[in-house]
Amino acid sequence: MISKIQTRLAREESGFTLIELLVVIVILGILVAIAVPSYLSFRGNAQDAAAQSNVRSAIPAAEAWYQDTAGGNSTYTALNNANLAKEAPGVSPKVNVKVLGSGAAYCLSDDEAVGHGAYYVGGDSTKITQSSPAAAVATVTKVNGTSATGGADACNALS
Repeated sequence: MISKIQTRLAREESGFTLIELLVVIVILGILVAIAVPSYLSFRGNAQDAAAQSNVRSAIPAAEAWYQDTAGGNSTYTALNNANLAKEAPGVSPKVNVKVLGSGAAYCLSDDEAVGHGAYYVGGDSTKITQSSPAAAVATVTKVNGTSATGGADACNALS
């Protein structure tokens, strides 16, 4: 009896059938279809948060520049990335600066990735003209990547 079992086991081939392999591939496909959109959403939210953090950290540096300008004339005229870094060395080099209203105001923006960024308009906002009504707000705002409502596009919409 034992010899019969040994000969039977020696003849059988082991492995997976085609159906078993197809079922595993289908299950993996379903898991990937669920996981990839979630991952992309988490990544986009992280890029938005990073852009907002970079802009928020640059606001005190811009205000310090306003107070420290040579001669005490209190203007944002020469505000740029290099001067932000002088005021606060930890400011991200990705933060873009645009001076508005002949030095009376400024716009800080950061575009972490396409469609993910933030901007802030500071200074005397009454001296800013805007070509896009949704562009000028006085808070850090999440970017809508399809229009000029955030990041560098928002700053460029202001003059």
